[in-house]
Amino acid sequence: MRLPRPPGWLVYAGGVAAILFLALGRQERADSPSPPPTALSEDQAPLAPSSPFSAKAFAMPGKPETASGTAFSVGDGGVWLTARHVLEGCRQPAIVVAGGQGVAAKARGFDGDVAVLTTVGGAPSLPIALSPSLTRGQRAYLPGFPQAGPGEAALRLLGPQVVRKRGRGEAPQVMLAWAEVGRTDGLHGTLSGLSGAPVLDASGQVVGVTLAEAPRRGRIYSSTPQTMRGALTAAGVKIAAPGAIPGEAISVENYGRVADDLRRDLRVAQVVCLGV
Repeated sequence: MRLPRPPGWLVYAGGVAAILFLALGRQERADSPSPPPTALSEDQAPLAPSSPFSAKAFAMPGKPETASGTAFSVGDGGVWLTARHVLEGCRQPAIVVAGGQGVAAKARGFDGDVAVLTTVGGAPSLPIALSPSLTRGQRAYLPGFPQAGPGEAALRLLGPQVVRKRGRGEAPQVMLAWAEVGRTDGLHGTLSGLSGAPVLDASGQVVGVTLAEAPRRGRIYSSTPQTMRGALTAAGVKIAAPGAIPGEAISVENYGRVADDLRRDLRVAQVVCLGV
């Protein structure tokens, strides 16, 4: 006895449902715990006595005049990398070193959208990957200050992408496109403020600088390692030899804790503009 043949619409609907089930099941979410609360309010938090910024820190106004970003240390003497667009039109950039306190920073060089800042006094530097072997699908992590507060994101590499510049006469720029697969638990909306954050591989080495976000597509764009090194060369900064600066292994299980440690040590700091 033959079984009745199901109608075509039912077969089609079943196929669509199966595809949706597989697609949603493959979406990775690797969210990290929320950052620990600060013990003191912004106007109460003092600088640590051992901070190299203690003598040069000054009280900042309650609210920066422009949006803030993230910077990270690449030289113990006070050398930082960030995104160039964070500094556009800024008379006085500053690195935030404690609640309501900052140190003056100077722009020293750039390549593409990657900029170098210097300060009097510095924090321990992050290790730079000189010749990273980047593969499609590999993980990376962004510690920084999204929405002007502490937070981080987890990524997977999609590949290089040519991005056309808006300015007349500016050449297209090659960036790395990443898919966001996790972020700080409870952090919703845009990741604005992560511009300038280090892109850290699983060994804790910097492979790029965070430059842009496409929220609707769930994508983050970073510099290539070559552009990052070009900015340091333009500023006359010598990169430490591989292995000279140890990095901490990072995974989806601990990237929130590692990000908290980097911010606490000021290896990753907030950069703000105090004048336009």
